[in-house]
Amino acid sequence: MRLRRFLYSALLTLQAGLVLTGGAVRLTGSGLGCPTWPECTDGSYTPVPHQAEGQLHAWIEFGNRLLTFALFAAAIAVIAHVLITRRKDLRILAFGQLLGILGQGVLGGITVLSNLHPLPVAGHLLLSIVLIAGATSLNDRREHPIVRIKDNDKLIANLSLLHIALTFFVIALGTLVTGSGPHAGDLKARRFGFDIRTVAWLHADAVIALLGLTLALYIASRASRLHSRRITIFAVIALSQGAIGYIQYFTGIPEIIVAAHLLGATLVWIAAWRIRISITTTPIDSANSGENRE
Repeated sequence: MRLRRFLYSALLTLQAGLVLTGGAVRLTGSGLGCPTWPECTDGSYTPVPHQAEGQLHAWIEFGNRLLTFALFAAAIAVIAHVLITRRKDLRILAFGQLLGILGQGVLGGITVLSNLHPLPVAGHLLLSIVLIAGATSLNDRREHPIVRIKDNDKLIANLSLLHIALTFFVIALGTLVTGSGPHAGDLKARRFGFDIRTVAWLHADAVIALLGLTLALYIASRASRLHSRRITIFAVIALSQGAIGYIQYFTGIPEIIVAAHLLGATLVWIAAWRIRISITTTPIDSANSGENRE
């Protein structure tokens, strides 16, 4: 049981960590610290002394690449555990993690070779969001198989679907804000060209709508202690994330606040996905006993 908890938690932690290290690369201007791919520099897979990009930028970017290998190893370990324990219900999720990590490697290469064009940079983050959802599902389902709740309240189910979709939309809008702002990963990197004030306020409006939807979902789900607890956790994280967003906007987008905002976005997504899981599925042992517990 401890091994299972470690493996599945490590996979989720590393997926979230990839978002944070990717943010560190961008915020420190290290996006082209390794200017080619799959090599770091021509003729070497690792940073070399006295390269033009500078050792600090090179090792920050290379460290982000190394994390992908750690993720690959974690995914292989989870797949092995799923096969050994004959958890057929987790196979698609586990193999999906492996395929997604390979896709991240290719997308990372496109990002570097396109000189940090904002589209693949945004795609890099959004693919991580999808993989984090899968890792969260694996972590939540590690102890027991689950079944779909057939007699679920359609209002709550539809609200939760809209909630997770709007959360993803908010994060996607955040990539437009980032792609229009000053933290490009390199001084010469292209930007989307949108007016940052306009996209920032659109992003903020979407967050306000998400908070309103969260309140509606809480009211509709208040009869369930599990649902209410997860929605409350989401609301606290989302409100904190909103406060950080306003702080970074009115203080000129300082790097440390942007990093905190990126962490907040990752936690918001995990919390939102756990709401969706709890509303649409239940462990088989709970379904048999008529209970709904974590």
